[in-house]
Amino acid sequence: MHLTPSRRRAASAEAQRTAEAEQFIRAFHTENGGGEARRLRETRASIARTGTYAHTSAELTWAARAAWRHSARCSGRYNWRTLRVRDLRSVSDPARVAAETVTHLREATNGGRVRSYITVFAPDAPGRPGPRILNAQAVRYAGYRRPAGGVTGDRLNVDFTDLARGLGWRGEGGSFDVLPLVVKASGRLHLFELPGEAVLEVPITHPDFGWFAGLELRWYAVPVITDMYLEAGGVRYPCAPFNGWYQASTEIGVRNFGDESRYDMLPAVAAGMGLNMSSESTLWRDRAAVELAVAVTHSFKTAGVMATDHQSETRRFAKFAEAERAAGRPWCADWGWIVPPISGSTTPAFHQAYPNPELTPAFIRHAPLSETVIAPAGAPLNACPVSA
Repeated sequence: MHLTPSRRRAASAEAQRTAEAEQFIRAFHTENGGGEARRLRETRASIARTGTYAHTSAELTWAARAAWRHSARCSGRYNWRTLRVRDLRSVSDPARVAAETVTHLREATNGGRVRSYITVFAPDAPGRPGPRILNAQAVRYAGYRRPAGGVTGDRLNVDFTDLARGLGWRGEGGSFDVLPLVVKASGRLHLFELPGEAVLEVPITHPDFGWFAGLELRWYAVPVITDMYLEAGGVRYPCAPFNGWYQASTEIGVRNFGDESRYDMLPAVAAGMGLNMSSESTLWRDRAAVELAVAVTHSFKTAGVMATDHQSETRRFAKFAEAERAAGRPWCADWGWIVPPISGSTTPAFHQAYPNPELTPAFIRHAPLSETVIAPAGAPLNACPVSA
């Protein structure tokens, strides 16, 4: 029988989706036991009939936890089995997506006793893409371009701040203004302010330097990642916010505050310490970075907000790696991300080589905002607050 090009493409896509689904079903039952043959028959029939299939609740939970386990750049995978899964696959309405993301944030924050969660919204389906949150994280600080040059706030978020302001958001022009959520659904953008009480923030002080409080730094308690999709067995969930907890010493202290492309606080900290900055050979940057790490770790502990540090976390990661080897499972790690950006050789991670195959289920980053077609010409843009 002669097939047209479009029919050949459709047949090829169905064959690929079926193969991915079968691989997933077999992997799930290898770890969870029984029922593989019946489930394979159901899945094949569903794909042949509709072009896709639906995961069971148990499959979705395993997929999300396995995706965390397979996250090569994450050193905090020791507790991957504790991930709580909120199954909201029936939700695609942008207002509900935003409201449930706020609920996720509240539940994960848990008064500072941070819990790891994922909320899974409607998947992509043939001819019907699921919703997507365009923010990199549920909470991020704005970056405002100054008329005379430079940036107030987080330099990383300048483009997203421009987008939010183009949708009608104004902000206050400060260094730590919380950005709104922007949800894309049915080709349209919808903007939602985050309720202030849903965002727990930690003021940053130093245990030994009283002047440090004068820098007026702060950071939010929970990193809820929103710019990655969950891929599992050929099914893509484009909106699946998830969180662990901060490795606060390096993620916040060294990178977010220290990087020149972020808040660039090393010179200010070095000046406060009275360090000689006349030459790089005085290692003033290194000394300032360590004190930023100390300040953030101290501040999270003082505020009663759960976080970890790079020394503790790399040792837990070593236990995770050993457990995966003992279980005989394929596993992965990206050395350049597992080794912390300061004091790397003082941690056990530095002295290891890691396998780094691509494993599935997986969390995969969406295309950058600059490469994303965010709304067709003339599409209406809706702006409203999230209800508490």
